Amino acid sequence: MRKTALITGAAGGIGSAAARALAREGYNLLLNYRNSRQAALNLQADLRREGCDAITFRADVADADRVAEMFAKVQEHFGGLDLLINNAGISQQKLFTDITQTDYNCMFDSHVRGCFNCCQAALPSMINKKSGKIINISSVWGIEGASCEVHYSAAKAAIIGMTKALAKEVGPSKIQVNCIAPGVIDTGMNKDFSTQEIDDLVDSTPLGRMGSPDDIAELILFLASSKADFITGQVIGVDGGFR
Repeated sequence: MRKTALITGAAGGIGSAAARALAREGYNLLLNYRNSRQAALNLQADLRREGCDAITFRADVADADRVAEMFAKVQEHFGGLDLLINNAGISQQKLFTDITQTDYNCMFDSHVRGCFNCCQAALPSMINKKSGKIINISSVWGIEGASCEVHYSAAKAAIIGMTKALAKEVGPSKIQVNCIAPGVIDTGMNKDFSTQEIDDLVDSTPLGRMGSPDDIAELILFLASSKADFITGQVIGVDGGFR
């Protein structure tokens, strides 16, 4: 029987790489997006051509009611959920003194509230069947902190705390909750960095290159597999040694 995964922010670099990797492993997929409708539809079409049962669902994950509708769709279409990947998020570079209340709220809504809402929607059925995996995408900045990205760093750090606490709470129900902390990854989230800033980040990475979305997808595959059934509450860096 095929397993089912729900990926938030599935149209982005890491989300789409994860979707393609999981499709190759035989997963059914719900591809969540908020604004990137065409990219999500293009990804869905690609996956369907490869034999994957993939559907899209537009939802702002900060909206708990819309998230509930999305999880109801998973239940209706696939009959349940085995894997949740909380990947949706936004980025912004600003001096701390210039961050507005709107900036702060949008950052925490996208990352923290979205992760909270999706975990809360996923867990009742996972707890009932005593099985399931949740993978949250944080960032190296959630561990190290980044100048001019205080609200982003704080939101990503909150995801780490949520992961560790939730793993302890749902462990007795045989559910694993883990976190990936990517380093400098070659995705559209770096679009606001200058060439010099990217070069400086690469120079600060011992392996001497940016990571690729596929580097993250490979770890997602491992954590989703039975090989990782005794791993929970962990924050795993995929950062080329950046820390």
